[in-house]
Amino acid sequence: MECCGDKMKMVIGDPKTGKTYQVDVPSEKEVLLYGKKIGDEIEGDVVGLGGYVFVITGGSDKSGFPMRKDVHGSRKIKTILSGGVGFNPTRKGERRKKTVRGNTVSAEIAQLNVKVVKDGASSLEEMLGKKEEKKE
Repeated sequence: MECCGDKMKMVIGDPKTGKTYQVDVPSEKEVLLYGKKIGDEIEGDVVGLGGYVFVITGGSDKSGFPMRKDVHGSRKIKTILSGGVGFNPTRKGERRKKTVRGNTVSAEIAQLNVKVVKDGASSLEEMLGKKEEKKE
């Protein structure tokens, strides 16, 4: 059930270089990610990066609500937060009711944030880096 033809995007963070890369997840491979939780490892084959292994660090749904590790399932809930993902308090002891998404990947997730834990044969820069644009 896709809304508006949105594709899931994967933002890949490379701790060695400090760079991030954004990749579209093919529609037929999205199903392989459903049910995975924050902290789970996934193979790079899902986005065509064989040999790489990623760990899920978070994400956000189609409405922009962030995934939170301590909310179980793929549901969207309103909860009182005192800090962390989804709320940055400005005063000491501040708490606020905020809407957040659960820690499980579902069809509602629009962006999935991952981090490299095992490198593949060639570097991410070579495979995903920006191509040189010719100036006219």
